[in-house]
Amino acid sequence: MKIAILSRNRNLYSTRRLVEAAELRGHSMQVLDHLRCFMDITSDNPTLHYGTVEFSRNDFDAVIPRIGASVTYYGTAIVRQFEMMNIYSVNESVAITRSRDKLRSLQLLSRKGIGMPITAFAHSSKDIDGIIKEVGGAPLVIKLLEGTQGKGVVLAETKKAAESVIQAFMKLNADILVQEYIKEAGGSDIRCLVVGEKVIAAMQRQGPPGEFRSNLHRGGKASLVKLTPAERKTAARAAKVMGLNVCGVDLLRSDNGPLVMEVNSSPGLQGIEMATGKDVAGMIIGFIEKNAKSKRNRTRGSG
Repeated sequence: MKIAILSRNRNLYSTRRLVEAAELRGHSMQVLDHLRCFMDITSDNPTLHYGTVEFSRNDFDAVIPRIGASVTYYGTAIVRQFEMMNIYSVNESVAITRSRDKLRSLQLLSRKGIGMPITAFAHSSKDIDGIIKEVGGAPLVIKLLEGTQGKGVVLAETKKAAESVIQAFMKLNADILVQEYIKEAGGSDIRCLVVGEKVIAAMQRQGPPGEFRSNLHRGGKASLVKLTPAERKTAARAAKVMGLNVCGVDLLRSDNGPLVMEVNSSPGLQGIEMATGKDVAGMIIGFIEKNAKSKRNRTRGSG
């Protein structure tokens, strides 16, 4: 097969591993920086350009989007172009866009009855008391809607601190979510790697002492974890609701069962491969082998 990977940096661990895994299986791989791509949007023969090279629908069998949050708009436009060319995308453009909108994704998960922390969202500073009360009071967590890798996430331990942080964000016209703090999680969460609606690997991430965020980019440590049936089911359902074939689902262990924090459409592979010893990249390529040919002409994302 001929497979394209949309990635800003071919030397990133996840990109390198996907290339290695595919080439070991005899596939031809090409890494394309999506910000360097441009499109010819014509009804009879849509094409994609990368520098001086023009690609048409016969040049690739599948594409793996590795789109960073800061370039979601342009990145998903490039994915849509692949879809217009009837090239199979591991994650469709609409699903990537859906998962990147934190508020929308939480609303979709809530509508399907998937457990998550109590979450409040408001526009006016006059509603701050109501927001704090809605999530059970302090301590509580305040999140920027545009934040990634633990950036823009604040734990407010008192009501006064919560009021100050919320007011400050609102003065900057920043969109924020306010969530209940799950104390029993103890600064750890679980990253489930879902491929084709099945959890293929999972790791527990623990934040450093004094840090409630468990992101590996912020010094968190990863270790192997055994999932409960409820956790496995919740992660798979969350991926299905988002419409993502490959994703990372972040869960918290609470007294009320597993709670979904986020669904990530471009999960990093380094931490989970090292923690579990599993060939996650190979499993993703295996999924493409089983699905690309049969589903190539039935993509939904281009609509």
